[in-house]
Amino acid sequence: MNRTHATCLALAIAAAAGSALAETPTVETSPFVSTASRAQVRQELLRYRLAGINPWADDHDQLAQFRSSTTRAKVTNEFLASRNAVAAFSSEDSGSSYLARMHAPARSAATELARAQAE
Repeated sequence: MNRTHATCLALAIAAAAGSALAETPTVETSPFVSTASRAQVRQELLRYRLAGINPWADDHDQLAQFRSSTTRAKVTNEFLASRNAVAAFSSEDSGSSYLARMHAPARSAATELARAQAE
């Protein structure tokens, strides 16, 4: 029994391996045209090496030289002011009712008067 199962398994593996389909690689027909000359690229690389910066390194800290002109208090106030919008966009309808309220056309005084008289 084991020999029969082993033979069937070997045949199944061989059939599966023989029927593998692969696509041909995409061949790019349009040639690459650089916007920078070889000298410009070398000059940029030299500047990075002299500065001791490697922007392609895994441990490169992009924000090491960043200095914000916005104060912490201003950012906090902007967050608190936008809290309702953030809550609306995080809600069950993903903010669609909030957007509908925000983009609803303004009613004129005549429309409000006509509505009041109709009621």
